[in-house]
Amino acid sequence: MRNVLNGLKRRTNRRSFVKKGLAAAGTATVGAGVLSNTLSVEASGGLTPGDAALLRFAAAAEILESDFWVQYNELGGVQDSEVPGGTGNPTYTAKLVNLDSDMPVYIHDNTDDEITHFTFLNAYLASKGAATVDLEPFRTLPGSTATGSSGKLRLTNLTQLTLDTSWWTRYRSDAHNPDLEPGFVFPQAVPDLFAGPHTAIPISDGDLTPADHIQAIANTAAFHFATIEQGGTSLYPSMAQRATKTEVLRILISIGPTETMHFQTWQDKAGAAVSPPFNVTDPTNGLTFPDLSGAGEILRNNLIMPEPCPFLSPSLPKCSIIRPTETKGIAMGVVNFLTAMGLFMGQSPQFFEVLKDLAADADHARRGTG
Repeated sequence: MRNVLNGLKRRTNRRSFVKKGLAAAGTATVGAGVLSNTLSVEASGGLTPGDAALLRFAAAAEILESDFWVQYNELGGVQDSEVPGGTGNPTYTAKLVNLDSDMPVYIHDNTDDEITHFTFLNAYLASKGAATVDLEPFRTLPGSTATGSSGKLRLTNLTQLTLDTSWWTRYRSDAHNPDLEPGFVFPQAVPDLFAGPHTAIPISDGDLTPADHIQAIANTAAFHFATIEQGGTSLYPSMAQRATKTEVLRILISIGPTETMHFQTWQDKAGAAVSPPFNVTDPTNGLTFPDLSGAGEILRNNLIMPEPCPFLSPSLPKCSIIRPTETKGIAMGVVNFLTAMGLFMGQSPQFFEVLKDLAADADHARRGTG
């Protein structure tokens, strides 16, 4: 089995790595454009090169997603045989439970879902003789040292997040759709989170007090949960439009709705972070969660259904939809979105090179042409 691991040579040399199956430092990278210029059977087994690239990017995204969900589960979820690791942090967990009593179970189940996603995607790729994804060489980032953390090295960084919370108003707006108005700026639900950076987990036991500080960290996590899952909600239908084989389309449109279920769940929980009595101001840094309980419809804290909005054309009736679902540049857009979030703070240049290669290959896929 060939693994699309990472951190290799420049794009001019990558074709030879694919064709000869070479590896350097235990890794091999498929660069943008290589799959389209390589025989389908050679590059992707029974899949078209484009379909394989779509599934590889999805697998990479799910590996990264699983990594940070595991960190959340170690500290604030349920540790068991399904999602092992960590022993829980009672103080952090209590602040999450302030937002919803079932938060630990939801964190556990979301973590388990993401693990099954990348495990299935890699297994499916392997079953077709196609290259799989392994990001383990980039597991180099230190995580939390707070009580409950396993202390393992990570792929992602939850301690320096800058969160774009404009999804909150995007889904409440009935007048604007980013697919039709890509330049329109939706208001932020929590402006301070967008100003960043802020941690979503206790970095050490020193973050467990004062009470409003650790509550603000838990609130940040709640908004991060929803911010990530709304991204997945858009990613899968956007990529599905590029799939050629029916079975690959089925995979993408079967995994995608689970991301939407996650998003709606976490959007509801985030509402508690902008409602009394838990819309706190962090006394250590001034991070403020506003009280949106009396806000207008565009910001109100208890709305979780997508408001009907313009779709495809302003001349058509409004429709309640996922947005955005524009397929052009979707994979690279996700990489840029996660990078701007600070999720990869501290990662190596080779890591970013690999992610961008995987994204470029996925964005190169064309329905019906491989």
